Amino acid sequence: QVQLVESGGGLVQAGGSLRLSCAASGRTFSMYAMGWFRQAPGKDRAIVVAVTRSGSMTYYADSVKGRFTISRDNAKNTVYLQMNSLKPEDTAVYYCAARESTYSGRYYLTDYEYDSWGQGTQVTVSS
Repeated sequence: QVQLVESGGGLVQAGGSLRLSCAASGRTFSMYAMGWFRQAPGKDRAIVVAVTRSGSMTYYADSVKGRFTISRDNAKNTVYLQMNSLKPEDTAVYYCAARESTYSGRYYLTDYEYDSWGQGTQVTVSS
């Protein structure tokens, strides 16, 4: 498994931006498909965005399309989540997840498909 450490969360006003980072260590990062999930109070953890090993294909939940962007830098073993036009409903704990994959063109959308998880970072959007 790979070890994941998220950073970049915080408190921001509605309409603002944040950039989350997830640094990986321990294994060959380029072998891992990556995802960001979030869990709001009283709700289940849900997929936000996902990216293939190479970064060539991405998935976005409908609620974040056009506002969030996932990217990865395999040379730096890091995946990023740029969040713009934030809304109060984006408030949640955000988790980075990794899945070792033999398929370069596949991403994963459910939490049980992922092998490794970060500790989570809180994002709070005030109205």
